[in-house]
Amino acid sequence: MTENDAAPADHRTDASTDATSEPETGGRSTTDLETLVGDWLTVPDIAERLGVSLSAVRTMLADRELIASRIGPRRVLAVPARFLTDEGPRPELRGTITVLADGGYDDDEAITWLYTPDSTLPVEGAPIDAMWAGFKTEVRRRAQELAF
Repeated sequence: MTENDAAPADHRTDASTDATSEPETGGRSTTDLETLVGDWLTVPDIAERLGVSLSAVRTMLADRELIASRIGPRRVLAVPARFLTDEGPRPELRGTITVLADGGYDDDEAITWLYTPDSTLPVEGAPIDAMWAGFKTEVRRRAQELAF
């Protein structure tokens, strides 16, 4: 590895840096990420649920209203189900995705961080639970701190 190939500073939680995991998902194997999240929706599932076209869902992904991961043996693109309401992407999600991306997180790492339990949050569970409980600002503040 040359100096230019040096890996960026590690910004992941201990739970996401298991040495036996696959590197392409930020230290977690795809199976671990699938299990951590639990409920996933494919692009066609989202289109059907929201009553929109496949291209509209792809636009949501391109515009970073949603983020996705490749899951399952066929590596299907899927979004955590909790990222959506019956009307569309959860509005509090987009800014948090942006903060995590600005901190160097790829989509798999961001999903992992959002779903990894954290006992120091104001509510029991993971950052995603805190966001849905109304603690969006606290979650974003913590996400910003990860970049430093």
